[in-house]
Amino acid sequence: MFNQQLYATAVNWDDIPATQIRPGVLRKVYSTDEVMLAWHELAVGMRLNPHRHDDFDQLVLILQGRCNYYVDGVPHEMSAGSMLLVPRGAEHYVEPTEGPCVNVDVFSPPRADFRDSVWLPESG
Repeated sequence: MFNQQLYATAVNWDDIPATQIRPGVLRKVYSTDEVMLAWHELAVGMRLNPHRHDDFDQLVLILQGRCNYYVDGVPHEMSAGSMLLVPRGAEHYVEPTEGPCVNVDVFSPPRADFRDSVWLPESG
Protein backbone atom coordinates (compact mmCIF):
# COMPACT_ATOMS: atom_id res chain seq x y z
CA MET A 1 0.00 0.00 0.00
CA PHE A 2 1.38 3.46 -0.92
CA ASN A 3 0.66 5.14 2.41
CA GLN A 4 -1.57 3.56 5.03
CA GLN A 5 -1.60 6.86 6.98
CA LEU A 6 -3.77 8.52 4.32
CA TYR A 7 -6.74 6.28 5.00
CA ALA A 8 -9.33 7.88 7.32
CA THR A 9 -7.17 11.01 7.67
CA ALA A 10 -8.55 14.45 6.80
CA VAL A 11 -6.08 16.65 4.93
CA ASN A 12 -6.33 20.25 3.72
CA TRP A 13 -4.57 21.47 0.56
CA ASP A 14 -3.21 24.36 2.67
CA ASP A 15 -1.24 21.84 4.75
CA ILE A 16 0.56 20.38 1.73
CA PRO A 17 3.63 22.31 0.56
CA ALA A 18 3.72 23.38 -3.10
CA THR A 19 6.61 22.63 -5.43
CA GLN A 20 7.51 24.99 -8.26
CA ILE A 21 7.55 22.92 -11.46
CA ARG A 22 8.59 25.79 -13.72
CA PRO A 23 8.05 29.57 -13.58
CA GLY A 24 4.34 30.21 -13.06
CA VAL A 25 3.45 26.61 -12.12
CA LEU A 26 3.07 25.32 -8.54
CA ARG A 27 2.04 21.71 -7.79
CA LYS A 28 0.79 19.70 -4.80
CA VAL A 29 0.16 15.94 -5.15
CA TYR A 30 -1.97 13.67 -2.95
CA SER A 31 -2.17 10.00 -3.88
CA THR A 32 -3.00 6.45 -2.91
CA ASP A 33 -2.14 3.35 -4.92
CA GLU A 34 -5.41 3.71 -6.86
CA VAL A 35 -6.03 7.41 -7.45
CA MET A 36 -4.02 10.64 -7.55
CA LEU A 37 -5.03 14.29 -7.13
CA ALA A 38 -2.68 16.94 -8.51
CA TRP A 39 -3.34 20.56 -7.49
CA HIS A 40 -1.84 23.24 -9.74
CA GLU A 41 -1.68 27.00 -9.38
CA LEU A 42 -1.02 28.52 -12.80
CA ALA A 43 0.00 32.09 -13.60
CA VAL A 44 -1.21 34.03 -16.62
CA GLY A 45 1.65 34.09 -19.18
CA MET A 46 3.25 30.82 -18.02
CA ARG A 47 5.03 28.69 -20.63
CA LEU A 48 2.46 26.36 -22.21
CA ASN A 49 3.15 22.61 -22.11
CA PRO A 50 1.27 20.61 -24.77
CA HIS A 51 1.52 16.90 -23.95
CA ARG A 52 -0.37 13.62 -23.99
CA HIS A 53 -0.49 10.43 -21.97
CA ASP A 54 -1.57 7.16 -23.50
CA ASP A 55 -2.20 5.10 -20.37
CA PHE A 56 -4.84 7.09 -18.45
CA ASP A 57 -7.68 9.58 -18.75
CA GLN A 58 -7.46 12.89 -16.89
CA LEU A 59 -10.31 14.64 -15.11
CA VAL A 60 -9.85 18.40 -14.71
CA LEU A 61 -11.66 20.62 -12.16
CA ILE A 62 -11.04 24.38 -12.13
CA LEU A 63 -11.24 25.83 -8.61
CA GLN A 64 -10.25 29.45 -9.23
CA GLY A 65 -9.52 31.83 -12.09
CA ARG A 66 -10.21 31.33 -15.77
CA CYS A 67 -8.45 29.48 -18.57
CA ASN A 68 -8.67 28.03 -22.03
CA TYR A 69 -8.08 24.30 -21.78
CA TYR A 70 -7.06 22.86 -25.14
CA VAL A 71 -7.82 19.26 -26.08
CA ASP A 72 -6.62 18.16 -29.52
CA GLY A 73 -6.44 21.82 -30.58
CA VAL A 74 -9.96 22.74 -29.43
CA PRO A 75 -10.12 25.45 -26.72
CA HIS A 76 -12.60 25.04 -23.86
CA GLU A 77 -13.33 28.19 -21.82
CA MET A 78 -13.30 27.22 -18.16
CA SER A 79 -13.80 28.99 -14.84
CA ALA A 80 -14.33 28.01 -11.19
CA GLY A 81 -16.54 24.91 -11.09
CA SER A 82 -15.85 23.85 -14.69
CA MET A 83 -14.88 20.22 -15.29
CA LEU A 84 -13.44 18.48 -18.34
CA LEU A 85 -12.50 14.92 -19.24
CA VAL A 86 -9.26 14.64 -21.22
CA PRO A 87 -9.23 11.20 -22.85
CA ARG A 88 -6.06 9.15 -22.94
CA GLY A 89 -3.95 9.92 -26.00
CA ALA A 90 -5.38 13.43 -26.54
CA GLU A 91 -2.89 16.29 -26.77
CA HIS A 92 -3.83 18.87 -24.15
CA TYR A 93 -2.63 21.94 -22.26
CA VAL A 94 -4.01 24.80 -20.20
CA GLU A 95 -3.64 28.52 -20.91
CA PRO A 96 -4.61 30.66 -17.89
CA THR A 97 -6.47 33.83 -18.91
CA GLU A 98 -7.30 35.16 -15.41
CA GLY A 99 -5.26 34.14 -12.48
CA PRO A 100 -4.08 32.65 -10.58
CA CYS A 101 -5.86 29.72 -12.19
CA VAL A 102 -6.12 26.80 -9.77
CA ASN A 103 -7.05 23.35 -11.01
CA VAL A 104 -7.14 19.84 -9.62
CA ASP A 105 -6.42 16.92 -11.94
CA VAL A 106 -7.58 13.41 -11.09
CA PHE A 107 -5.58 10.45 -12.39
CA SER A 108 -6.43 6.78 -12.08
CA PRO A 109 -4.14 4.96 -12.04
CA PRO A 110 -1.73 7.47 -10.46
CA ARG A 111 0.91 9.01 -12.73
CA ALA A 112 4.28 7.36 -12.23
CA ASP A 113 6.09 10.58 -13.19
CA PHE A 114 4.42 12.46 -10.29
CA ARG A 115 5.31 9.86 -7.62
CA ASP A 116 8.32 11.82 -6.35
CA SER A 117 6.03 14.84 -5.73
CA VAL A 118 3.48 12.97 -3.60
CA TRP A 119 2.92 14.48 -0.16
CA LEU A 120 3.17 12.05 2.73
CA PRO A 121 1.97 12.86 6.25
CA GLU A 122 4.61 12.89 8.93
CA SER A 123 4.64 9.84 11.17
CA GLY A 124 3.12 10.38 14.59
